[in-house]
Amino acid sequence: MYDESVPQRGGMSRRTVLTAAVTAGAAAALGAASPGAAATPAAGAAANPTAGGAGPTADWFAAPARSVRPKFRWWWPDGLVDPDEIAREIDQIADAGFGGAEIAAVHHSIKDKSLLDTARHGWGSRPWRDGVEAALRRAARRGLTVDITLGPSWPAAVPGLTPDDEAATQELVHGRVPLTGGATYRGPVPPPAHKAAPGVTREHLVAVQAARVDTAHSTRKETGLAPDSVRDLTGTVTDGTLTWTAPAEGDWVLISYWRRGSGQQPESGPHTAPAAYVVDHLGEAGTAAVTDFWDRHILTDSLRRLLEAAGGAFFEDSVELETDGLVWTRRLPEEFEKRTGRPLLPHLPAVVLDNSNQVFAFDAQLTRQIRHDFWATVSDLFNRHHVRALRDWAHGLGMTLRAQPYGLQTDSIASAAILDIAEGESLGFKNLDDYRCLAGGRDMAGHTVLSCESGAYNGSAYSTTWDRVLRTMGGAYAAGVNQTVLHGFSYAKAPESQWPGFAAFSPYNGTAGYSESWGPRQPTWRHAEDVSGYLGRVHQVLQAGTVRADVAVFRQTGYSATGIGASWFTSTGVPLGWTHQFLSGPLLDLPNARVSGGRLAPDGPAYKALFVEGDFFHGSTPTLALADARKLLRFAEAGLPTVFLGAFDQALTPGVPEPGETERLRDVLARLLALPNVARVTDKTAVGDALTSLGVTPDARYSTPSTLLNAHRVTDQADFYYLCNGKHAETVKPPVAAIDHEVTLRCTRGRAFVPYLLDPWTGRAERAARYTRQGDEVTLRVALRPGQTTIVALGRPGLFGDRNGNRPHAVSSDADEVLFTRGGLTVRAGAGGTYRTRLSQGRTVTTTLPSVPAAIEPDRWHLDVDDWFPGADATRTETVRRSVVLDTLLPWSRIPELADSAGVGTYRTTVVLPDDWTSSHGAVLDLGQVSDTFRVTVNGRDPGPADRLCPVIDVGPLLRRGENTLEIEVATPLVNRLRTTRPEVFGGVARQDHGLVGPVRLVPYAQTTL
Repeated sequence: MYDESVPQRGGMSRRTVLTAAVTAGAAAALGAASPGAAATPAAGAAANPTAGGAGPTADWFAAPARSVRPKFRWWWPDGLVDPDEIAREIDQIADAGFGGAEIAAVHHSIKDKSLLDTARHGWGSRPWRDGVEAALRRAARRGLTVDITLGPSWPAAVPGLTPDDEAATQELVHGRVPLTGGATYRGPVPPPAHKAAPGVTREHLVAVQAARVDTAHSTRKETGLAPDSVRDLTGTVTDGTLTWTAPAEGDWVLISYWRRGSGQQPESGPHTAPAAYVVDHLGEAGTAAVTDFWDRHILTDSLRRLLEAAGGAFFEDSVELETDGLVWTRRLPEEFEKRTGRPLLPHLPAVVLDNSNQVFAFDAQLTRQIRHDFWATVSDLFNRHHVRALRDWAHGLGMTLRAQPYGLQTDSIASAAILDIAEGESLGFKNLDDYRCLAGGRDMAGHTVLSCESGAYNGSAYSTTWDRVLRTMGGAYAAGVNQTVLHGFSYAKAPESQWPGFAAFSPYNGTAGYSESWGPRQPTWRHAEDVSGYLGRVHQVLQAGTVRADVAVFRQTGYSATGIGASWFTSTGVPLGWTHQFLSGPLLDLPNARVSGGRLAPDGPAYKALFVEGDFFHGSTPTLALADARKLLRFAEAGLPTVFLGAFDQALTPGVPEPGETERLRDVLARLLALPNVARVTDKTAVGDALTSLGVTPDARYSTPSTLLNAHRVTDQADFYYLCNGKHAETVKPPVAAIDHEVTLRCTRGRAFVPYLLDPWTGRAERAARYTRQGDEVTLRVALRPGQTTIVALGRPGLFGDRNGNRPHAVSSDADEVLFTRGGLTVRAGAGGTYRTRLSQGRTVTTTLPSVPAAIEPDRWHLDVDDWFPGADATRTETVRRSVVLDTLLPWSRIPELADSAGVGTYRTTVVLPDDWTSSHGAVLDLGQVSDTFRVTVNGRDPGPADRLCPVIDVGPLLRRGENTLEIEVATPLVNRLRTTRPEVFGGVARQDHGLVGPVRLVPYAQTTL
């Protein structure tokens, strides 16, 4: 709501402005601001301690900075919040080891919106601002970052607009009347096929046309038209009526086009009084409405100071504009003609939509080219008037802009290069190549962070496990993601909320909604610090230094969130170790778009090759814009290996060509294809061989094709390889299996290096003990369970303060393991005997290990469960202690006393080790199946966090001969209890199998130092 107590003022806060080195070409292509306006707060700078001369330390990895730790999407019931509760929730997030939160007004679960009292507590109201200030103040004390969505819910909207305002989002709708040859139409201009949305009172006639039907161009959904028959009848309209006689030949259709407001409001409103309406994302007026509202009605002097000091980000969710017709802006025809040199109106039949469906078509090639030109214009307007303008305004407040730049048919690769932080989402991105699109824009522009809205699963509220989130995100990190914004953390309470408290998305249409409301109202929050530490260490590595990718894939149409990958690379190259990113035309104008030493963007991703194929979004037609072809020719002439897939000797322009443009394009491509470092193949299976023939190999190579994914980053001190046994896409079947094979990794920092293994769960960085070296490459064995990750660093000896840095290593051994311990190089095996180990110096060492006891599987467990129940109010939880004795481990759902329980359980058992147990012995504790989070103690001592996806813990130093007490604390999601306390919402969810299922085995080993 408007609050007259806020000073009505605009302008920007004082801040230091840095000159940005952006070329004029890049400014034109990506809509970059002037050098002063383009200055960016140092987004992610704190995450780059290894980008300069200072090397990483053990603490750098073990205790990652708050700036790189995961964040939460923090859902508020608009302004119905209390500053004291806001401060408490910031403390809860900080105490659990997370790095920040994003304030978003979201309350889909509340049916009766009147209870939210938007007149006094709406988004942007004084109570809302008080809450924001309380969050910023507390976050500053705790070292957290607070981001803020640009408007209530999504898409971006402004209170006080009407649907008829120029700043509100607009649509182009059409009407049609069929005519037989020679027939005369007399009457009103055909009205729109769909009624206007509530609140829309004005419709503007844009044009009236007639066109002859040509069934040769018709499709199942589209009416074919003859392009040379289109006639403009707009000038014949008098007082809203039209008289026109169709020519005698053929059938005809009258088409009217109307511009009007779409009447769209942000999701699940109202959020404000007066109501907010979604702004025009293509015109200057829409963005100005957003920034003016903030400047005049929200940004008090105190809030400005807090925002500038905090250095957070404004956030915009995916661009989900809803129209009955075609997304529009008033000046779109003029902008189209300015961009293409041709008027838009004669082409309108080929682009108009009806409920997202195409209506008319010309011949296939012309239709494709017209639609390309139209959406390229829309993309330019979106990136120039919305993305760039919001970014520059945010910079004036000392803030950055983070956004999900997809939803429209726009070049989101180019958008990612403009944004300070581009963001994808695990819900909508079903193929890792969607992330690789945004990563290409990020890295070519020299930004650091690619964010991800993580862990939203439909129907999974209160049943989502951290295990599931980690499996989903493992592959996303390999594809370029390095910031996790978890979905989400709900404010404690709101009208209609029931135990365990307000959840923004549950119930959702009466059933369990989108997951998850993480926080202290979840039993697993007890162990959340283990997860936040793991994610923070992954982010720390993946934000360090500079990314490296093997190949740049040129995409003529820069869409993301499509699920469409790259030929050969996605299906074949990635399982062999190849990495790739996507580029689109505007990125070729960036300062990084140069070739040196055979690498494209040598100071950035340093691509070794460029791959070009037909446009997937237009029938895989081999197309290239003439300007882009000339740039690719320049790159190839500078030495960049390039592979074309398809008939590019007969390439076409993506848009409608100017006279002679196709011939000029083919001439450029003929010169390009004739170069010795350029190959053209006609079958995608030949892409790999073509790269090999050009001398291009990946930085990571696998001895066998597998589900292993990798991401490579380089600092002044080390090469980091993030390795994950993960899915290529969320929908991959069958499930990922365990892997165990050799991996060869290249070091780019010279040959004075050794490999380190970095465990993101424990924070330990230890030198690898068994591997082979050849030149700048190291080969070691990688064994990972599904979803499991590891990190390999190649750096100078002693880089992480390791005392074993200069010692000889093993190149082979018939022992189960070789590892470095405090005593030096150590061999370990699960059976006694004699083992031979060959060292890097060339000599072979023979070792005898004592006998090893058999594995122990405890046969009796005492289980105490703190079972969670609703308390006296919606946010209060009561617990009931339940104790059982188990001769066999079972999920709680199959234990009668615990069938509907949820909470925290502690399992206790005793194992006895023999009298000949010595200091040479140890054991690993394999928990088998356990859900969801857990912690282990042995004889009262905690070995530290354990890998959720590989629950095998080395407990050797904690064991002793004789009796040993094992305790395993397990926390579960709440769904099994909610099935009984709220059956009307959760009763349809199947009972979940949580708890310690096992089998649990203590597996002894023997070891000795060489």
